Amino acid sequence: MLNHLRALDLTDDRGFLCGKILADLGVNVIKIEKPGGDASRQIGGFWGCAANPERSLYWFAYNSNKKGITLDITQPKGQEIFKKLVTTTDFVIESFPPSYLDKLGIGYKDFSQHKKLIWASITPFGAEGPYRDFRDSDLVIMGMSGTLYQTGESDGPPVHISVPQACLHAGADAAVGCMVAYYHRENTGEGQHVDVSMQQSAAWFQANAVPTYEMNGTIIKRAGSFRAGTSSQVAQRQVWQCKDGYVFFNVIGGRTGAKTLSALVEWMNEEKLATDFLLNMDWETFDMFTVNEATMNSISVPVGDFFLKHTRKELLQGAVPRGVSIGPLSSMQDLIEDECLKERDYWTEVEHPELNTSITYPRTFIRATEMDCDIKFRAPLIGEHNDEIYKDLGLTAENLQALKKEEII
Repeated sequence: MLNHLRALDLTDDRGFLCGKILADLGVNVIKIEKPGGDASRQIGGFWGCAANPERSLYWFAYNSNKKGITLDITQPKGQEIFKKLVTTTDFVIESFPPSYLDKLGIGYKDFSQHKKLIWASITPFGAEGPYRDFRDSDLVIMGMSGTLYQTGESDGPPVHISVPQACLHAGADAAVGCMVAYYHRENTGEGQHVDVSMQQSAAWFQANAVPTYEMNGTIIKRAGSFRAGTSSQVAQRQVWQCKDGYVFFNVIGGRTGAKTLSALVEWMNEEKLATDFLLNMDWETFDMFTVNEATMNSISVPVGDFFLKHTRKELLQGAVPRGVSIGPLSSMQDLIEDECLKERDYWTEVEHPELNTSITYPRTFIRATEMDCDIKFRAPLIGEHNDEIYKDLGLTAENLQALKKEEII
C-alpha cells in the first residue's frame, strides 16, 4: 500500500511500534542504531534463553519488516550522512528527549527546506510544557495517566499492568499521526511535525473515566477481578473461575443485561443449577447502580458454581447459541490453537537463517483485498543493511571501511 515511501526509524523501545506499523503497511522503514546495536536489543526474553543482542524476542517482535543500519549521529560525519538520508525519506520517527537532536543540528527545524518531510517525535510528556524535560519509566507514565489508580485489589496498593504499555499507546498514536500528516501532504504538498506525548497517549486509554464521572458522579477505582466504577458500594465480579481456567462475564443491568442474564438462568435451569432467587428475578428492572451486596451474592454464588462445572470451551459453545456474553480467558497456547485465528491464517512462519529455523509470528494487523500486509522478513541484525543503504548514497566499500574504523557506522 505504501511501498513507494521511506521512513527513518531512530526510536528506542518507546517508539518501535510506530515504525513497525508503517513497515507492515509497506513503508520501506530503515532502523538506525548506534554502532554495536541498540540498547533495546538487551530486552529479554531471548531465543535459546541466553542473553544475546541478536536474539532478543522483543527486538524480533517490534522490528520485523524493517531494514537496519548503524550510524553514530553524535559525530559530525554521522550527522552529514544522516542529512543525506533525510533528503531521500518521507518520514522520520524519533524518541529522543526534547531538543536533543536540535542541539546536534539535525532536528526537525534543521530540515525546513524539505517541505514534504513528516517528522514524528515520541517523548514522555511532549515537546512543550512543564514536564518536557522530566525522565520517565513505564510505571511513571502509567501512574501519571491515571491508569494505576484503577489497578490492583480494591483494598490494596496499585499494581503495574503486565508488560510496558505506555510505549505501545504512544507508538500506535504516532503511526496514526504520520498517516494523518501523510493524507494532509497528499492534499497540500506540505509535511509537518507530529508531537506525541506518552502520558497523553496513555491517558486517552482511560477515556471512559471522564464520562463515567460526568454521567454517574463515580470515580473509577481499582477493583481487582471485579468491575470498577459502576457502584460505590458493591463489588461486581468480572473474572470467574471455571473447570479449566477462567472466563469473563459481566453481571449488568438494562435491556442488554436482561437478555443475557435471562438466557444464562434458563441455561442453568436446564442443568437444574438455577436457584429460586434467580428464577424469580425480574431482570428487566435490575439496576446495577442500586443493587445491594445481598442481591449480588445471591446472583454471584450460583453463577460461580455453574461456571465451575464447565470448561471454557463448553461455556463458549453453550453461550453463543443462547446469546450469553461469556469470553474465555486464553493462554498463549490457546491462541496458537484457536480455530478462528487458524481459519484467518493469523499465524505465519518467519525464516531466521542465522538461527537455522523459522519462528511463528502473528501476521500483520489487517487483511486487505488490494495488498499483502504479511511479514516479509525478520528484524535486522546489527548493521545488516549498511552496504545496501549506504551504497545507494554513493559511498564506496572503501568509504564504508573507513567509517567503520572510525566507529561512525
